[in-house]
Amino acid sequence: MGKSYQKQWTGVFGDPVDDNPTVVMEQAAFDAAGIPMEYLTIQVKKGDLEAAVQGMRAMNFTGINITMPHKGEVLQYLDEISESARIMGAVNTVYWKNGKLAGENTDGKGFLKSIQDGEVPIKGKKAVILGAGGAARAIAVELADAGIKTVTVINKNKAHGQALADIINTKTNAEGVFIPWENSVHIPEDTDILINATPVGFTDDKKPDIVYEDMKAGMTVCDVIPNKAWTGFLLEAKEKGLRTFNGLQMLVNQGAIAFELWTGEPAPVDVMREAMEKEYGVELF
Repeated sequence: MGKSYQKQWTGVFGDPVDDNPTVVMEQAAFDAAGIPMEYLTIQVKKGDLEAAVQGMRAMNFTGINITMPHKGEVLQYLDEISESARIMGAVNTVYWKNGKLAGENTDGKGFLKSIQDGEVPIKGKKAVILGAGGAARAIAVELADAGIKTVTVINKNKAHGQALADIINTKTNAEGVFIPWENSVHIPEDTDILINATPVGFTDDKKPDIVYEDMKAGMTVCDVIPNKAWTGFLLEAKEKGLRTFNGLQMLVNQGAIAFELWTGEPAPVDVMREAMEKEYGVELF
């Protein structure tokens, strides 16, 4: 057989997407595994997602990551959705399964693995999530499945926040609570795990409008922002001596799951982690 010049394609659809660093770890993983695959970072504007999915079908993409603002909309353009992703109402990874274009959500799974690897207690604990978008829904459902007692959702859009609390109450064994986000919102005193699942801090140095004095000793503080090791939100927790987990850690773990869905091979997690550490000059784990 002659030499093949064809490459396989994966990537990410989103807007904004230029600051998304997923390519760094996924390309390092493909190269280390000797897989002829390229990861593309592709801006897909709101209203263009259906055409983009049709395009990846036509060009025989191996798979694609989905990031904001498309994680909910993409469900209607796929052939098959995992049960957990259906409950969340959000997909962040698209791949081929038995000839069908399938959707999975690895956000929550990546987050859960990060804090489990860090031996953070989950069962019987209380979590507070800022935001009610795709990442928030994924994390809330995975925490509930892992035995969290209560998930409190704080969100500015009351309908979306209450909808996520309702999902937790009706489709999991955890308790879902909604608190409207009005001005500088207070964090419940009995919070064990506090998670920023909003995009605040993604494109600037802003931080969520909460009362930071409510961050108390013993609280674990997490941020899902995937393009920096220290957000303003996490720096507040660091100054108080609290344990923190950043979105880069979550990104590596969810990226490893995506790699395995796309290739059918074990992900070289160490290679992926080292690539991100080199990119950002930090130690992730």
